[in-house]
Amino acid sequence: MERRNFITGATLAATGFGWLSAESLGAVISPIDSDQIREYLSRILYTKEEIDGWLAGKAFPFSKYHSEFGWLLNNNTFQDGLNNSWSVYTYEGDDGPRILGNYREKPCRINSYGNSFTQCHQVSDHETWQEVLSGHLQEPVRNFGIGGWSVYQAYLRMLKEEKRTPAEYLIFNIYGDDHLRNLDSWRNIRAKKHPQHIESTLPFLKIDIEKQQITECNNPCPTPESFYKLCDLEQAYLLFKDDFVLKIMVAHELSKQANPSKNYERLMQLSKTHGIETRIDSNDTLSEIADKIHKEAGLFSTKKIVEKIEAYARLNHKKVLYVLSYPSSYIGKFITEGVRWDQSFVDYLKMNNLSYVDLAQAHVEDYKAFKLGLKEYLGRYFIGHYNPLGNFFCAHSLRDKVVPMLDPRPLPYGNRPA
Repeated sequence: MERRNFITGATLAATGFGWLSAESLGAVISPIDSDQIREYLSRILYTKEEIDGWLAGKAFPFSKYHSEFGWLLNNNTFQDGLNNSWSVYTYEGDDGPRILGNYREKPCRINSYGNSFTQCHQVSDHETWQEVLSGHLQEPVRNFGIGGWSVYQAYLRMLKEEKRTPAEYLIFNIYGDDHLRNLDSWRNIRAKKHPQHIESTLPFLKIDIEKQQITECNNPCPTPESFYKLCDLEQAYLLFKDDFVLKIMVAHELSKQANPSKNYERLMQLSKTHGIETRIDSNDTLSEIADKIHKEAGLFSTKKIVEKIEAYARLNHKKVLYVLSYPSSYIGKFITEGVRWDQSFVDYLKMNNLSYVDLAQAHVEDYKAFKLGLKEYLGRYFIGHYNPLGNFFCAHSLRDKVVPMLDPRPLPYGNRPA
């Protein structure tokens, strides 16, 4: 079942691909017939045994099925920490935040939402940036982050949790891949299942940039029984045959064909129709164009979610701080080349005077203080996700935006403690 449409009159900044709607993608990558879609799906289906194991809690231990959000996380330990140490992950109740350590007895006025950089994957419970920030502010900071989640999933959880455990101040973390995750109806289409995590179906967005429209869609497998459709080709085909991300992934595969000339012709004609001069003369170009379309659609979807977050905050008298997180590869390229593929989203935050912390820019400034090679510098903070020092860096990068946001000021910045 699809959620309501959400249409705005906002104008998308010129990007070169803003003219393209998700529905137009079929024309871009034509001809894609049902056999090509079925062939792709046939390679990513789950087995009944895999689904049995996950639903029973005997396989893929990182996550557990959730009818609305797709998945939540399990209490667990994984040998994924600094120096190959074991990280301990503990959550409150069946669906609560990561366990609080500092000042848990005090009222909490800060809730954080987002992805694995919010959850703080690869560090133990009390090494998260929330706990570091809490220790500095001398008040608790809740952690509602879930590894692998999109901006849209985090937004939906915010709506739910703010009814149960409301906070006046919200920290909303957005990781680079989260933009694309908004469009995923079944994560396994784009990111293959991991031995610890069964890339699930999830709530997602359909977009039409030309009409400035997003449509909210529920998890396509809203019951454990319906999840078994993912091990049957024909049922999976009926669910996903028109899926935006599936068409993107098939486009990448078609780009490897020896002579996908019809795809070139359709893309060139579509570009010309919309005033875009595009010369398609190589297989790589077709894949690159599909990638740009995918990214532009993702960025558009996040902007629309931010609009909804801001509307919610105004209505409920809350303040929001956005935090932009990135993998080390992105930060390394930004430091050396000054290149970022999500520049239009950063510009969007600036243009709308939204409060945010850009951790990529924070690393650029921090790197200037070191006489280290780039690899050594990034190794100080990252082990995939942030290591404990990286979470410390994150917390103190947030400090200068969080402290003035709070009213009254936290104890260390107010009256001198007695």
